[in-house]
Order: sequence, then structure tokens, then C-alpha cells
Amino acid sequence: MYLQKTDLTAIIETSPMISAWKQGLKVYFWREGTMKKRSLSIALAALMAASALAACGSSQSDSAGSSAAKTDESAGESKADGKESKADGKGGKELRLVNGKIEVDAALKELAAKYEEETGVKVNIESMGGGINIQGTLKGYYQAGNMPDIFVNGADPDFENWCGQDLLEDLSDQPWVSDTDAAYKYKDGKIYGFPYTVEAIGLAYNADILEKAGIDPKSITGPESMKKAFETLDSKKSELGLDAVIGYCAEATNLYWSTGNHLFGVYEDEGLKRDDSKYFDLLKDGGKLDSDRFEKYAEMVGLFNKYSDPNLLVSGTYDQQILNFSSGKYAFVTQGSWIGATMTTDDKDAYEKAGKFKVGMIPYAFEEGQDTILTNSPSWWSVFKNDNAEEAKKFLNWVAGEKGQDILVNKAGFISPFKSCSFVAEDPFAQTIVDYQKAEKTSGWHWLGNKDGIAQNALGVVYQDYAQGNIKDAKAFTDTMSQVCAQYYAS
Repeated sequence: MYLQKTDLTAIIETSPMISAWKQGLKVYFWREGTMKKRSLSIALAALMAASALAACGSSQSDSAGSSAAKTDESAGESKADGKESKADGKGGKELRLVNGKIEVDAALKELAAKYEEETGVKVNIESMGGGINIQGTLKGYYQAGNMPDIFVNGADPDFENWCGQDLLEDLSDQPWVSDTDAAYKYKDGKIYGFPYTVEAIGLAYNADILEKAGIDPKSITGPESMKKAFETLDSKKSELGLDAVIGYCAEATNLYWSTGNHLFGVYEDEGLKRDDSKYFDLLKDGGKLDSDRFEKYAEMVGLFNKYSDPNLLVSGTYDQQILNFSSGKYAFVTQGSWIGATMTTDDKDAYEKAGKFKVGMIPYAFEEGQDTILTNSPSWWSVFKNDNAEEAKKFLNWVAGEKGQDILVNKAGFISPFKSCSFVAEDPFAQTIVDYQKAEKTSGWHWLGNKDGIAQNALGVVYQDYAQGNIKDAKAFTDTMSQVCAQYYAS
């Protein structure tokens, strides 16, 4: 069984202190360019020993809930079997929720307070972030019999930890399921994840720049119209104040996730219905690609190579990419809707100086007529199987309703995944996503189920080689990617 209560390795991995130290060391060694396994192993060994000594005077459950999490002082405890959360001392009902976005801790506590005001049920919010290994910490809670009633899960491997042992409640019969396309469905066909927000992958654009260039974004419906728009923008770069037509970065060390996950996911899902997994299924079958489809996709990536900022293309950073787009230096950028938050916070001054321009998103239409963007929740809330499960479901139903959505959209800044929601977040990309959702022009994120590590260990460098010119054309890129995928899935 994956979650062994006597597994010392798992216990070490669940330590928030070790998780934070490991994260810090990775960042340090990456920045110094000396990510050597021997050095990291020695450092981690020393830190683990120090952690073990420091923990001698405290229990495992104490360390698991230390500085890694921002928790209400009254957070509910659990029975030793991890199956039932304790009610408060007054006999009232009480829930505990582990959240993976520490930046919205205050908003979620406001959500919890409103729910308690209306129902009398207290919801304790425990927020984790800052590089903490959330799944590792949750495993520690399980081992200590201290599981929360509701907790965050990310991609397929996270759900496998719990669904594989029948530890989550089936949410398929809940009323909110029919109101969203972003619920998490496990391989058994049942719903185990509640979507609390939604993000989108599409070709983001500066609407003001396109208008000045005389380009209607709705006219970009395929490879020919996309190429024509890029050529027009390139010929007017000086008058439009552009450094480049598009901000595309294929740097493989730190931005492999952008190319190897998100952009590769465009090949898998663009233009398909949400439940159409034909290209994902083909990939799972020994790493196979549809050569005809992928070569058309490769032509689009080649267009990005040609018209991207040369200072960004293979040596840039994520921060540079988003800052330049926020500053009005790129007409397009190959990132998703999550950059809206950066534009209005970290890059706020640059964005306002550039006129706080309108943004939008169009499909990555590498075949004529493709008309969807890729949307999904980046993570989900799941309900642990215990005596509080029914009460937890009631809470999630309330969150999906008007009062819950009001707080999540207007206070947490989330883009609602629910079609019936009338609230639109202030995020620059919110209205675009809402419009695509209501028109039912969205595809899924099947890349979440790709073989673990493939973006970092295989795909990212292929995009980088293509951008550097080491791979000469779309056909060669297709052939190389086919070989790499087959080898990775065979390993």
C-alpha cells in the first residue's frame, strides 16, 4: 500500500521543514548553475539529521502542522484512525479544509465565517504554500490519524494516492456537477474533485495593439490567418512600440512546464470536445503521436520561433516574458490566464504605464476552424471519507451557490468554473474565459495525465532545440518528438 504508517521514508518526506529546505536548496543550486546530485545529497543528509534531532522533543503530528501551514488555532483534531473530525467543545459541527493557495487564506476565512454565520457549522481553514510539499504533508496527517475533511489535490498522481485506496467520497451525484466542465473525473468515471476556480490556456493578446494594427482577433481562425496577422504586426513593430510580435520562451531548464506541459497540451486537445481524449490515449499507448496533426502543430511552433523576441526565446525568464507583455512590448504571449494576476500586482506599474490595455485570448488554431481554448481547474477540493463527509458535501454545495461564489470571485479573485455564476472577477482575462465557457467552446487539459516528468525530462529540451535551430523544420521537429515520446514511455 502506498500510505504505510511505518514507512520512515514517507515520514521524512512529509516533514514541512524538510520540504522547505529541499525547495530552498534547489533554487540555490539552480541559480548558481551547480545542481550536482552529490552536493545536494550531502546537504540534505545533514539537514535531515538536524531535523531528526530537532524533532526529538515533539510528536510527528506537531511537526507536520508547524510553520508549513497557516492554520486557525481551533483547527479540528481527529480520532486516531483518521476517520472522524472532532466537533467543537459546545457540541456544534465543525469541518477542516486544507487549501493549497496561501495567497487567498484571508478570503477563504471570510468564506468560512459567512458559512458559519448561516449554518452554525465552523470551517477551519488551513492554508499551505511557499514550496511546501502539500501531498507529503497530507500523507503525514493520514499516518498520524489527523486527516482534514476537505483537502486540495492537483493532477492525476495526487488523486491516485487517495482514489487508489478508496479514501475519497464520490461526488458524482452532487448538484453542482452539472453546472461545470471542470470537475475532476477519475479513471473509474466518478467525480472526486470540486473545482473552486478555472484557468485557461490560449494565445493571449493585447487587444489595443491588434486594433491599432487593424487586426480583428476573431479573424484568426487557422494557420494562414495567424501567419498573416504575425506578418502585419512585424511590419508595424516600430509604430506600435513592439519589441516582438510574440513573447514565446522555449528555455528548457526553468520553463519546460510552459512548453512541455501547456503548449504540448495544445497538440493533445485543441479543437476537441472536453471528453475527447483520442490524442492523449494515443500518447499513452507507447508514446505515439498523430504525425499529420503534430506536423501542423509544429508549423505553428515554428511561427512562434520566427517572430518571438530573440532575447527571450531560448535564454529568457518567465518574469521577463510577463513583464514585457504587461509593458505592451509583445502583441501575443504564450502563457495562460494566470498571468492576469501578475499583470495587476507585480507588474502593475508597467501595465498601467502601458495604458492598462484590454486583453483577450484566441485558440491556438494550427488547423483551420479550431475554435476552443483549453480550460480546467488547476487543482480541486476533495472530500475525505469520514463521519463528516455529508457535512463537507453540504459546504461545497453552498460554495458553488451565489453567496459562496460572490466571495470566491470578488474577494479571492477566482474565475468561477460554474456556468450559472453571474459574478465576473476583475482579472483581465476573466470575461474572456466566461465567454468561452458559456459558448461551450472549451477543451480539456489531458496533459495533466501525461507520464510523470515527461515535460521536464524529455519534451522541454526538444522545444528548445527547435527554437535554437538545431531542429531545422516542422517535419524534423515531429520526427524528433515522436522518437523522444516513444523512448520516454518505453522507459
